[in-house]
Amino acid sequence: MGVPQRVAVIGAGAAGLAAVKALRDADVPTVGFESAEQVGGLWVYGAPDSPAYRTLHLNTSRGRTQFADHPMPTDWPDYPDHRRVAGYLGDYAARFGLADTIRLRHTVERVTQHPNGTWTVAASGPNGPVEVTVDAVVVANGHNRVPRLPDPGYPGTCTCTAEQIHSHDYRGPEQLAGRRVLVVGGGNSAMDIAVDASYAATRTLLSLRRGVWVVPKYLLGRPSDTLNGALARRLPWRLRQRISQTMLSATVGNPARYGLPAPTHGFLQDHPTLSDGLLSRLTHGDVEARPGVAALDGDRVEFTDGRSDSVDLIIWCTGYRVDVPFLDAALLAGGADTLPLYRHVFHPDAPGLSFVGLMQSTGSAFPLVEAQAKLIAAHLAGRYALPDPERQRAACRAELRAATARWGQRRPAMRVDFDVYLAELARELTAGTRRARSGTAPSVGAPR
Repeated sequence: MGVPQRVAVIGAGAAGLAAVKALRDADVPTVGFESAEQVGGLWVYGAPDSPAYRTLHLNTSRGRTQFADHPMPTDWPDYPDHRRVAGYLGDYAARFGLADTIRLRHTVERVTQHPNGTWTVAASGPNGPVEVTVDAVVVANGHNRVPRLPDPGYPGTCTCTAEQIHSHDYRGPEQLAGRRVLVVGGGNSAMDIAVDASYAATRTLLSLRRGVWVVPKYLLGRPSDTLNGALARRLPWRLRQRISQTMLSATVGNPARYGLPAPTHGFLQDHPTLSDGLLSRLTHGDVEARPGVAALDGDRVEFTDGRSDSVDLIIWCTGYRVDVPFLDAALLAGGADTLPLYRHVFHPDAPGLSFVGLMQSTGSAFPLVEAQAKLIAAHLAGRYALPDPERQRAACRAELRAATARWGQRRPAMRVDFDVYLAELARELTAGTRRARSGTAPSVGAPR
């Protein structure tokens, strides 16, 4: 498509920063838009739309999280806190001179596609409306900004007298002090908040609708994600699953031993939940496990096993809706979380539109968004060629079939296996470079 006169990058969290850097490295003129007052996205504690809480730490290890172009300091702990990570992203922007490219306090309101292939990005800024016309748009606005709450028709929602918040609004243990707290959910935030509550609240309940695999942050004396990474370079995921489940059973035991529901899915078939503290707090009785919530009535919560408890505060750790409000709905098909993207990056039906970070990984996002950004930059600089649109669509269909077979209906279009996907992006860059040089577009299929 030639070298664009300008590319717009929307967002300046980890994904947006990686995109701006890759485009600058490729000498592609770029302008970035970020609604907050500083770069760093969700890691900036206290920033608008940030879900960061005071006790938040990485749930992937430092060595498996860092950008290849900007390693984290070797004297940092294996699992740094949010302050270090936010500072790391700020240092990344400063080291590579990204600040002059990014317009802070600019909220993108609308992105419009024109028949001639260009795009107009309309934003509101501190000095009023801003519009730029560009040849390509990179969407890197993240997908942990719009909380997903129970349906208003949930039994008892209107009559519930307990305070209800989403984990997005949790900031620290002082919100829990002296209260009877129910945490609903099985993800990393739910585990962190339940552990916080076990020290601050008068009583802590943890409700899980379905079982999850709880992985300690260290196994065999090493960060646990490094062990799966070593296996991923050699073994298919089904074999890795058997080995990992055997290791977890030997070291931690079945989650049912701790009063948690037994997982109905195998390990590596959902996002891993990491916690060193939760299992200990369960065994001490400081966190009490409960099954799914059946109904709410006043300050009482009824669970699916017939038990009921009185609570003062319910924290819904129920995830987020994927929201790209500035794009035309026609470009998002049935929704952003079901959007078929070639290699989870390129929109097959809208040349010039690409995404960084619209995925859910079994590991860290940072190395993946860095690799996605380099793929986009190579394409926009003319060094990487995409297959023709029909081959892209065929690849998307094959990837979706494989993802659905592994992850079921839990957002299969967004799911990636960290190590497999990172290797796939490297192979894709090589293949696309050959296509650019030869002018051919060979058929493609789903990743291994």
